[in-house]
Amino acid sequence: MIDPLPTPLRERRAAMEALLREQIRAQGPLPFDRFMELALYAPGLGYYRGGLHKFGAAGDFTTAPELSPLFAGCIARYCAHILDADGELIEFGGGSGRLAADLLPALDALGALPARYTLIELSAELRARQRETLERLAPEYLSRVAWSDAPPTRHQGVILANEVLDAMPVSRFRVAGDERLEEHFIDRQEDRLVGRWLPVRSPGLEAFIRAHVPLETLPRGYQSEICPRAAAWIEALAEIPGKRLVLLIDYGYPAREYYLPERDRGTLMCHFQHRAHPDPLAHPGIQDITAHVDFSLIARSAEARGLRLAGYTHQAGFLLANGLDAQLAGLDPEDTENWLRAVQAAKTLTLPSGMGERFGVMALQRGIGGNRLPPLGLRDLRARL
Repeated sequence: MIDPLPTPLRERRAAMEALLREQIRAQGPLPFDRFMELALYAPGLGYYRGGLHKFGAAGDFTTAPELSPLFAGCIARYCAHILDADGELIEFGGGSGRLAADLLPALDALGALPARYTLIELSAELRARQRETLERLAPEYLSRVAWSDAPPTRHQGVILANEVLDAMPVSRFRVAGDERLEEHFIDRQEDRLVGRWLPVRSPGLEAFIRAHVPLETLPRGYQSEICPRAAAWIEALAEIPGKRLVLLIDYGYPAREYYLPERDRGTLMCHFQHRAHPDPLAHPGIQDITAHVDFSLIARSAEARGLRLAGYTHQAGFLLANGLDAQLAGLDPEDTENWLRAVQAAKTLTLPSGMGERFGVMALQRGIGGNRLPPLGLRDLRARL
Protein backbone atom coordinates (compact mmCIF):
# COMPACT_ATOMS: atom_id res chain seq x y z
CA MET A 1 0.00 0.00 0.00
CA ILE A 2 1.36 3.42 -0.98
CA ASP A 3 1.73 5.88 1.89
CA PRO A 4 -0.10 9.08 0.84
CA LEU A 5 1.89 11.33 3.17
CA PRO A 6 4.36 13.80 1.66
CA THR A 7 7.97 12.64 1.79
CA PRO A 8 9.09 15.11 4.52
CA LEU A 9 6.34 13.87 6.87
CA ARG A 10 7.14 10.22 6.16
CA GLU A 11 10.81 10.89 6.88
CA ARG A 12 10.02 12.72 10.14
CA ARG A 13 7.75 9.91 11.28
CA ALA A 14 10.38 7.29 10.40
CA ALA A 15 13.05 9.22 12.31
CA MET A 16 10.84 9.43 15.40
CA GLU A 17 10.00 5.72 15.20
CA ALA A 18 13.72 4.95 14.96
CA LEU A 19 14.40 7.10 18.05
CA LEU A 20 11.66 5.31 19.97
CA ARG A 21 12.95 1.86 18.98
CA GLU A 22 16.44 2.86 20.09
CA GLN A 23 15.10 4.06 23.45
CA ILE A 24 13.26 0.76 23.90
CA ARG A 25 16.38 -1.26 23.02
CA ALA A 26 18.35 0.70 25.63
CA GLN A 27 15.75 0.93 28.42
CA GLY A 28 13.07 -1.66 27.78
CA PRO A 29 9.39 -0.81 27.23
CA LEU A 30 8.71 2.92 27.59
CA PRO A 31 6.09 4.11 30.08
CA PHE A 32 3.42 5.91 28.09
CA ASP A 33 4.27 9.31 29.57
CA ARG A 34 7.89 8.94 28.41
CA PHE A 35 6.72 7.91 24.94
CA MET A 36 4.40 10.95 24.82
CA GLU A 37 7.20 13.22 26.00
CA LEU A 38 9.49 12.06 23.19
CA ALA A 39 6.76 12.12 20.54
CA LEU A 40 5.86 15.71 21.40
CA TYR A 41 9.06 17.29 22.70
CA ALA A 42 12.18 15.41 21.53
CA PRO A 43 14.55 18.14 20.21
CA GLY A 44 14.36 18.40 16.44
CA LEU A 45 11.92 15.50 16.05
CA GLY A 46 9.03 15.95 18.51
CA TYR A 47 5.76 17.38 17.27
CA TYR A 48 6.26 20.66 19.13
CA ARG A 49 10.02 20.85 18.57
CA GLY A 50 10.42 19.93 14.91
CA GLY A 51 9.19 22.88 12.84
CA LEU A 52 5.79 21.55 11.75
CA HIS A 53 2.94 23.98 11.07
CA LYS A 54 0.55 23.13 13.90
CA PHE A 55 -2.04 25.87 14.35
CA GLY A 56 -4.84 27.17 12.17
CA ALA A 57 -6.23 26.02 8.84
CA ALA A 58 -2.83 24.88 7.53
CA GLY A 59 -2.00 22.89 10.68
CA ASP A 60 -3.59 20.08 12.65
CA PHE A 61 -6.01 21.95 14.92
CA THR A 62 -7.40 25.43 15.61
CA THR A 63 -7.20 27.01 19.06
CA ALA A 64 -9.47 29.74 20.42
CA PRO A 65 -6.99 32.61 19.80
CA GLU A 66 -6.80 31.60 16.12
CA LEU A 67 -10.57 31.96 15.80
CA SER A 68 -11.02 35.56 16.88
CA PRO A 69 -9.53 38.44 18.94
CA LEU A 70 -12.79 38.31 20.92
CA PHE A 71 -11.20 35.57 23.03
CA ALA A 72 -8.26 37.75 24.04
CA GLY A 73 -10.57 40.69 24.69
CA CYS A 74 -12.44 38.71 27.36
CA ILE A 75 -9.22 37.49 28.98
CA ALA A 76 -7.95 41.08 29.04
CA ARG A 77 -11.07 42.32 30.80
CA TYR A 78 -10.69 39.75 33.59
CA CYS A 79 -6.92 40.18 34.00
CA ALA A 80 -7.20 43.97 33.98
CA HIS A 81 -8.59 43.83 37.52
CA ILE A 82 -5.14 43.02 38.91
CA LEU A 83 -2.55 44.01 36.29
CA ASP A 84 -0.73 47.29 36.72
CA ALA A 85 2.24 49.10 35.18
CA ASP A 86 4.71 47.18 37.36
CA GLY A 87 3.23 43.75 36.76
CA GLU A 88 4.19 40.96 34.41
CA LEU A 89 2.01 38.71 32.32
CA ILE A 90 3.56 35.31 31.67
CA GLU A 91 2.05 33.13 28.97
CA PHE A 92 2.97 29.46 28.82
CA GLY A 93 2.76 27.71 25.48
CA GLY A 94 2.14 30.78 23.33
CA GLY A 95 1.44 28.79 20.15
CA SER A 96 1.56 30.97 17.07
CA GLY A 97 1.75 34.18 19.17
CA ARG A 98 -1.75 35.22 18.20
CA LEU A 99 -3.03 35.39 21.78
CA ALA A 100 -0.17 37.70 22.80
CA ALA A 101 -0.70 39.87 19.71
CA ASP A 102 -4.39 40.33 20.56
CA LEU A 103 -4.04 40.51 24.33
CA LEU A 104 -1.46 43.31 24.50
CA PRO A 105 -3.56 45.94 22.66
CA ALA A 106 -6.70 44.80 24.49
CA LEU A 107 -4.98 45.34 27.85
CA ASP A 108 -3.64 48.68 26.65
CA ALA A 109 -7.16 49.82 25.74
CA LEU A 110 -8.25 48.97 29.31
CA GLY A 111 -5.35 50.87 30.88
CA ALA A 112 -3.83 47.63 32.18
CA LEU A 113 -0.78 47.15 29.96
CA PRO A 114 1.82 45.18 31.93
CA ALA A 115 5.44 46.26 32.10
CA ARG A 116 6.52 42.89 30.70
CA TYR A 117 4.89 40.13 28.67
CA THR A 118 6.97 36.97 28.86
CA LEU A 119 6.39 33.94 26.65
CA ILE A 120 7.68 30.68 28.16
CA GLU A 121 8.58 28.67 25.07
CA LEU A 122 11.04 25.81 24.51
CA SER A 123 10.66 25.53 20.73
CA ALA A 124 12.96 27.76 18.67
CA GLU A 125 10.61 27.39 15.71
CA LEU A 126 7.61 28.56 17.74
CA ARG A 127 9.58 31.45 19.23
CA ALA A 128 10.39 32.63 15.72
CA ARG A 129 6.77 32.31 14.68
CA GLN A 130 5.56 34.17 17.76
CA ARG A 131 7.97 37.02 17.05
CA GLU A 132 6.83 37.17 13.42
CA THR A 133 3.18 37.30 14.51
CA LEU A 134 3.86 40.12 16.96
CA GLU A 135 5.90 42.06 14.42
CA ARG A 136 3.05 41.76 11.95
CA LEU A 137 0.06 42.40 14.23
CA ALA A 138 1.32 44.34 17.26
CA PRO A 139 4.78 45.78 16.52
CA GLU A 140 4.35 48.70 18.93
CA TYR A 141 4.35 46.27 21.89
CA LEU A 142 7.43 44.23 20.99
CA SER A 143 9.65 46.20 23.35
CA ARG A 144 7.63 44.79 26.27
CA VAL A 145 7.85 41.17 25.10
CA ALA A 146 10.53 38.70 26.16
CA TRP A 147 11.04 34.96 25.77
CA SER A 148 12.24 32.42 28.30
CA ASP A 149 12.59 28.67 28.53
CA ALA A 150 11.96 28.48 32.28
CA PRO A 151 9.53 29.93 34.83
CA PRO A 152 10.71 32.98 36.80
CA THR A 153 12.22 32.85 40.26
CA ARG A 154 9.86 35.65 41.35
CA HIS A 155 6.68 36.98 39.77
CA GLN A 156 3.89 39.48 40.37
CA GLY A 157 0.98 39.69 37.95
CA VAL A 158 -0.74 37.07 35.81
CA ILE A 159 0.23 33.62 34.61
CA LEU A 160 -1.82 32.45 31.65
CA ALA A 161 -1.94 28.94 30.19
CA ASN A 162 -4.35 28.31 27.32
CA GLU A 163 -4.38 24.70 26.11
CA VAL A 164 -1.14 23.87 27.90
CA LEU A 165 -2.13 21.25 30.48
CA ASP A 166 -3.71 18.99 27.85
CA ALA A 167 -0.33 18.60 26.12
CA MET A 168 1.54 17.48 29.24
CA PRO A 169 2.56 13.79 29.06
CA VAL A 170 0.11 11.52 30.84
CA SER A 171 0.37 8.05 32.32
CA ARG A 172 -2.23 5.52 31.18
CA PHE A 173 -3.60 2.95 33.60
CA ARG A 174 -6.02 0.03 33.54
CA VAL A 175 -8.06 -1.59 36.31
CA ALA A 176 -7.02 -5.23 36.03
CA GLY A 177 -9.25 -6.71 38.74
CA ASP A 178 -8.62 -7.88 42.29
CA GLU A 179 -7.64 -4.26 43.03
CA ARG A 180 -4.62 -4.62 40.72
CA LEU A 181 -3.57 -1.80 38.42
CA GLU A 182 -1.67 -2.00 35.15
CA GLU A 183 0.33 0.66 33.33
CA HIS A 184 0.50 1.19 29.58
CA PHE A 185 3.90 0.89 27.92
CA ILE A 186 5.16 1.28 24.37
CA ASP A 187 7.29 -1.65 23.21
CA ARG A 188 8.62 -2.95 19.91
CA GLN A 189 7.69 -6.10 18.07
CA GLU A 190 10.36 -6.63 15.44
CA ASP A 191 10.32 -3.23 13.70
CA ARG A 192 6.82 -2.22 14.83
CA LEU A 193 5.85 -0.15 17.83
CA VAL A 194 3.13 -1.75 19.95
CA GLY A 195 1.31 -0.99 23.19
CA ARG A 196 1.50 -3.34 26.19
CA TRP A 197 -0.26 -3.43 29.55
CA LEU A 198 2.15 -4.42 32.32
CA PRO A 199 2.21 -4.18 36.12
CA VAL A 200 2.74 -0.58 37.27
CA ARG A 201 6.47 0.19 37.29
CA SER A 202 6.77 3.99 37.29
CA PRO A 203 7.88 5.16 40.76
CA GLY A 204 5.02 6.59 42.80
CA LEU A 205 2.43 6.13 40.06
CA GLU A 206 0.24 3.54 41.77
CA ALA A 207 0.01 5.58 44.97
CA PHE A 208 -0.82 8.70 42.93
CA ILE A 209 -3.60 6.88 41.07
CA ARG A 210 -5.09 5.50 44.28
CA ALA A 211 -5.02 8.96 45.85
CA HIS A 212 -6.80 10.74 42.98
CA VAL A 213 -8.96 8.23 41.09
CA PRO A 214 -12.24 6.77 42.49
CA LEU A 215 -11.19 3.21 41.71
CA GLU A 216 -14.00 1.71 43.77
CA THR A 217 -16.53 2.99 41.20
CA LEU A 218 -14.73 1.66 38.12
CA PRO A 219 -15.30 -1.71 36.42
CA ARG A 220 -12.62 -4.25 35.59
CA GLY A 221 -10.92 -3.42 32.30
CA TYR A 222 -11.45 0.33 32.75
CA GLN A 223 -8.72 2.42 31.06
CA SER A 224 -7.91 6.08 31.56
CA GLU A 225 -5.13 8.61 32.09
CA ILE A 226 -3.68 10.59 34.94
CA CYS A 227 -1.16 13.42 34.83
CA PRO A 228 1.25 13.69 37.76
CA ARG A 229 3.29 16.13 35.66
CA ALA A 230 0.42 18.64 35.59
CA ALA A 231 0.13 18.42 39.37
CA ALA A 232 3.89 18.94 39.74
CA TRP A 233 3.76 21.91 37.33
CA ILE A 234 1.06 23.74 39.26
CA GLU A 235 2.84 22.99 42.54
CA ALA A 236 6.05 24.51 41.13
CA LEU A 237 4.16 27.67 40.08
CA ALA A 238 2.73 27.94 43.56
CA GLU A 239 6.22 27.95 45.07
CA ILE A 240 7.28 31.08 43.12
CA PRO A 241 7.21 34.11 45.46
CA GLY A 242 4.89 37.01 44.66
CA LYS A 243 1.23 37.98 44.32
CA ARG A 244 -0.44 36.52 41.27
CA LEU A 245 -3.43 35.28 39.34
CA VAL A 246 -3.08 31.98 37.48
CA LEU A 247 -5.63 31.60 34.68
CA LEU A 248 -5.97 28.14 33.13
CA ILE A 249 -8.13 27.45 30.06
CA ASP A 250 -8.37 23.92 28.68
CA TYR A 251 -10.71 21.11 27.81
CA GLY A 252 -11.37 18.87 30.75
CA TYR A 253 -13.66 17.77 33.56
CA PRO A 254 -13.88 17.58 37.34
CA ALA A 255 -12.69 14.18 38.60
CA ARG A 256 -16.20 12.77 39.11
CA GLU A 257 -16.93 13.39 35.41
CA TYR A 258 -13.43 12.50 34.16
CA TYR A 259 -13.61 9.03 35.70
CA LEU A 260 -17.19 8.13 34.85
CA PRO A 261 -17.60 4.34 34.57
CA GLU A 262 -18.90 4.73 31.01
CA ARG A 263 -15.81 6.70 29.96
CA ASP A 264 -13.93 3.43 30.01
CA ARG A 265 -11.32 4.20 27.35
CA GLY A 266 -10.20 7.51 28.78
CA THR A 267 -9.88 10.80 26.95
CA LEU A 268 -6.63 10.41 24.99
CA MET A 269 -6.93 11.86 21.49
CA CYS A 270 -4.60 12.60 18.57
CA HIS A 271 -4.92 15.36 16.00
CA PHE A 272 -3.52 15.10 12.49
CA GLN A 273 -4.44 17.43 9.64
CA HIS A 274 -7.69 18.49 11.36
CA ARG A 275 -8.78 14.90 11.97
CA ALA A 276 -9.12 13.47 15.47
CA HIS A 277 -8.36 9.81 16.15
CA PRO A 278 -7.35 7.71 19.21
CA ASP A 279 -4.14 5.99 17.98
CA PRO A 280 -0.95 7.54 19.44
CA LEU A 281 1.21 5.17 17.37
CA ALA A 282 -0.28 6.17 14.00
CA HIS A 283 1.97 9.15 13.28
CA PRO A 284 4.45 9.68 16.15
CA GLY A 285 6.33 12.94 15.83
CA ILE A 286 3.97 14.46 13.27
CA GLN A 287 0.66 14.40 15.16
CA ASP A 288 -0.53 16.03 18.35
CA ILE A 289 -1.34 13.81 21.35
CA THR A 290 -3.55 15.20 24.09
CA ALA A 291 -5.67 14.18 27.06
CA HIS A 292 -8.37 16.08 28.90
CA VAL A 293 -7.50 17.88 32.13
CA ASP A 294 -8.65 16.68 35.55
CA PHE A 295 -9.49 20.08 37.03
CA SER A 296 -10.08 18.57 40.47
CA LEU A 297 -6.49 17.34 40.54
CA ILE A 298 -5.25 20.80 39.54
CA ALA A 299 -7.32 22.52 42.22
CA ARG A 300 -6.16 20.14 44.96
CA SER A 301 -2.52 20.44 43.94
CA ALA A 302 -2.71 24.23 43.87
CA GLU A 303 -4.46 24.62 47.21
CA ALA A 304 -2.03 22.21 48.88
CA ARG A 305 0.74 24.70 48.05
CA GLY A 306 -1.02 27.92 49.00
CA LEU A 307 -2.82 29.01 45.85
CA ARG A 308 -6.49 29.77 46.48
CA LEU A 309 -9.17 28.58 44.08
CA ALA A 310 -10.79 31.83 42.95
CA GLY A 311 -13.13 30.36 40.36
CA TYR A 312 -14.00 27.52 38.03
CA THR A 313 -16.52 27.69 35.20
CA HIS A 314 -17.19 26.76 31.58
CA GLN A 315 -15.57 28.79 28.81
CA ALA A 316 -18.94 30.05 27.58
CA GLY A 317 -19.81 31.49 30.98
CA PHE A 318 -16.36 33.05 31.32
CA LEU A 319 -16.55 34.78 27.96
CA LEU A 320 -20.10 36.03 28.45
CA ALA A 321 -19.27 37.36 31.92
CA ASN A 322 -16.26 39.20 30.58
CA GLY A 323 -17.54 41.31 27.78
CA LEU A 324 -18.11 39.06 24.77
CA ASP A 325 -21.54 40.59 24.10
CA ALA A 326 -20.15 44.12 24.43
CA GLN A 327 -17.37 43.36 21.97
CA LEU A 328 -19.85 42.00 19.44
CA ALA A 329 -22.14 45.00 19.95
CA GLY A 330 -19.21 47.30 19.18
CA LEU A 331 -18.67 45.80 15.73
CA ASP A 332 -20.11 47.38 12.59
CA PRO A 333 -22.72 45.06 11.04
CA GLU A 334 -22.31 47.01 7.78
CA ASP A 335 -18.85 45.47 7.55
CA THR A 336 -20.58 42.25 6.64
CA GLU A 337 -17.60 39.94 6.17
CA ASN A 338 -15.88 40.82 9.46
CA TRP A 339 -19.16 40.92 11.38
CA LEU A 340 -20.23 37.46 10.19
CA ARG A 341 -16.78 36.07 10.92
CA ALA A 342 -16.93 37.43 14.49
CA VAL A 343 -20.44 36.07 15.08
CA GLN A 344 -19.44 32.62 13.83
CA ALA A 345 -16.34 32.66 16.04
CA ALA A 346 -18.45 33.67 19.05
CA LYS A 347 -20.75 30.72 18.41
CA THR A 348 -17.84 28.28 18.20
CA LEU A 349 -16.35 29.68 21.41
CA THR A 350 -19.60 29.51 23.42
CA LEU A 351 -22.00 26.88 22.10
CA PRO A 352 -22.05 23.50 23.87
CA SER A 353 -21.47 21.81 20.50
CA GLY A 354 -18.30 23.90 20.06
CA MET A 355 -15.91 24.96 22.80
CA GLY A 356 -18.42 26.47 25.20
CA GLU A 357 -18.84 23.59 27.65
CA ARG A 358 -16.00 21.29 26.60
CA PHE A 359 -13.50 23.87 27.87
CA GLY A 360 -13.11 24.83 31.49
CA VAL A 361 -11.63 28.00 32.96
CA MET A 362 -9.94 27.99 36.37
CA ALA A 363 -8.60 30.96 38.31
CA LEU A 364 -6.09 30.51 41.13
CA GLN A 365 -4.70 33.37 43.16
CA ARG A 366 -2.34 34.30 45.93
CA GLY A 367 -2.17 37.61 47.77
CA ILE A 368 -4.88 39.42 45.82
CA GLY A 369 -6.87 41.23 48.48
CA GLY A 370 -10.35 42.65 48.73
CA ASN A 371 -12.76 42.28 45.84
CA ARG A 372 -10.31 42.91 43.03
CA LEU A 373 -11.35 39.71 41.24
CA PRO A 374 -14.97 39.60 40.04
CA PRO A 375 -16.85 36.30 39.52
CA LEU A 376 -15.03 34.23 36.92
CA GLY A 377 -18.14 33.33 34.94
CA LEU A 378 -21.91 33.38 34.85
CA ARG A 379 -22.00 30.13 36.86
CA ASP A 380 -19.67 29.18 39.70
CA LEU A 381 -18.87 25.50 39.23
CA ARG A 382 -16.38 25.09 42.07
CA ALA A 383 -18.74 22.78 43.93
CA ARG A 384 -18.32 20.21 41.16
CA LEU A 385 -14.59 19.84 41.77
